Amino acid sequence: MRRKKWVVAKTNKDLAASTAQELSIDPLAALLVTSRGFDDINSIDEFFDPDAPLSLDPFSIKDMDLAAERINRAIDDFELICVFGDYDADGVTATALLYSYLEARGANVIRYVPDRLTEGYGLNIAAVEQLAESGVKLIVTVDNGVSAVKEAARAKELGVSLVITDHHKVGDELPEADAVVDPHRPDCPSGFKEMAGVGVAFKLVCALEGAEEDILLAEYGDLVALGTIGDVVTLTGENRIMVRRGLRMMNEEPRPGISALAEAAGCADKPFTASSAAFTICPRINAAGRMGTAHKALDLLLCDDDDSAQLLAEEINQLNIQRQRTETEIFAQAAAAIESNPAVRDGKIIVVDGEGWHQGVVGIVAARITERYGRPSVVISRDGENAKGSCRSIEGFSIYDAIESVSDCLEHFGGHTLAAGVGLRSENIDEFRRRINEYAADKEMPFAVQRIDCRIQPASISLDMLSSLSLLEPFGAGNPQPCFGLFGVRIDDIASVSDGKHIRISVSKNGARTGVVYFGMQDKRFPFGKGDTVDLAVNLDRNVYNGETRVSVIVRGIRPSATDEDKVLSAISLFERFSRGEHIGSEEAKRLLPDRALEVEVFRSIKAKPLRDKYCEALCSRLGDDGERLAAISATVDIMLEMGVLTADEYNTVSVPQVSQKVNLEDSAILRRIRSFI
Repeated sequence: MRRKKWVVAKTNKDLAASTAQELSIDPLAALLVTSRGFDDINSIDEFFDPDAPLSLDPFSIKDMDLAAERINRAIDDFELICVFGDYDADGVTATALLYSYLEARGANVIRYVPDRLTEGYGLNIAAVEQLAESGVKLIVTVDNGVSAVKEAARAKELGVSLVITDHHKVGDELPEADAVVDPHRPDCPSGFKEMAGVGVAFKLVCALEGAEEDILLAEYGDLVALGTIGDVVTLTGENRIMVRRGLRMMNEEPRPGISALAEAAGCADKPFTASSAAFTICPRINAAGRMGTAHKALDLLLCDDDDSAQLLAEEINQLNIQRQRTETEIFAQAAAAIESNPAVRDGKIIVVDGEGWHQGVVGIVAARITERYGRPSVVISRDGENAKGSCRSIEGFSIYDAIESVSDCLEHFGGHTLAAGVGLRSENIDEFRRRINEYAADKEMPFAVQRIDCRIQPASISLDMLSSLSLLEPFGAGNPQPCFGLFGVRIDDIASVSDGKHIRISVSKNGARTGVVYFGMQDKRFPFGKGDTVDLAVNLDRNVYNGETRVSVIVRGIRPSATDEDKVLSAISLFERFSRGEHIGSEEAKRLLPDRALEVEVFRSIKAKPLRDKYCEALCSRLGDDGERLAAISATVDIMLEMGVLTADEYNTVSVPQVSQKVNLEDSAILRRIRSFI
């Protein structure tokens, strides 16, 4: 697991105190919002105002007037309109929103969501031809279409009008359509660019209706909220207002489909929040699309009958269970393939492929690979001669730019800075892996960032803190759930829970103790032990059990307390460059070169206590080092593994083998290579 860079926000206690007093808001909430860059009293007031109005004029978005005119004409002439969506939560909610609005207007309208497995993303020529043959005169895309140049040309040939609404990055050429509504168009003057596809669709409805946006938000706000949350766009500005209103609507009077899905997910008795929607409702909507049945999720959202909604929700919930199983299997296969191939594991961009991996889950697997290794990843599924992949990245590195630089290796591609998709020939995968890493070779690969809003002590954790935090909701991209730093806490106990899937840790400081949960961490991989002093990055959440409400403390990051951040990150960066086979300078090589004393220290320490998950920073702390020797310690472990002095199991736990023979470490190829640079 690649180390994250910890960044603790700077707090202005004076500004926070004056803000809290002037606006009569909770002091902790004021401290958190000011630490996130809000320094204007009016913007802070708007941030906390639950009834803040929408301010973006729909017609400020380029081509919105053309789109509204063409659609209104089609409604008046009773032309057959097709709302063409996408199979994820954003696309499904956008389709449901625009379709239900047009239907309410009395339009002659149908909806179409492509099959993820057989058609892939976005508008496609076969679908255009099929719709034209069935009499469709106008196609309106939602959450797709801005890259559909060939498809738009074919629609024009067939005499089918096309209105595109999208929110994805615009390529070099715009499709030829009656209107292309996308805030990311370079010539779009809109003051807010970060809407999801459903947000753009909502603005289109506002333009079509010509009514107050607040009135329409009361009708469609739940769909806008779900799609916006599901697409992980920034929850600031207009998005924050729309999500907050939509969540209120879901809690007061949820539509049958959403209510049934919440019941199927086992959270019917809990209030809807952005976090609960993100982890329960949206994944299930996505699961339908991932498993090739997005139309079921669309039917569910449009359903107005409780019994039918319940049946559909149960079916979708089962699809989600199937998705989880498939995802777990493929992730295990991908992780094993990475670990067995150092060239793949050590690449600046991890590119891993497998035959027959389910297309619907490779994106989730890519996200998990990026989280584990702290680097951009591309997970590719081969299907004979053809292959498709999903890409995920980290803050500060555009995966879109990376794949665009090697586009001649690809059949097609598209996406965002942090997420993208590719299609290519299976025979070109190795070439793609080589060239995309060549692109990254001369770029500084940033560390994933672990942001800390403020420091707290175990003794200060209380239910009152949760009440303060609720004022900052909804949480999501751009307004994440506050993360707190528990620095210098001692580990008192570690227990495995949920059949070894997670661990519970008891920590203490200054006589105060608290329990924390580390989800997804197996005890066999946890690199720390009782008595270790660590820093924890944690979220606080509300846990209701048997009618009793408690604070749940959830681990988001952990590091040894005694190490120096700059020294550690510098050492990791150096060791990674060396491991990738890059040239290093003489002085850098000296930082990697272990001496006899260090070799003895490392061996004795690992013999006394195996090194979990090959986490050398923990070993560094064990040896009383602040990170100064981390590069050399990491090299020593690899040298000893190479020579059989140490061994590593499937969990990357490094230990001294029971039976060993004396070897000369000077024979190590790794050691010789280090010395070659001096």
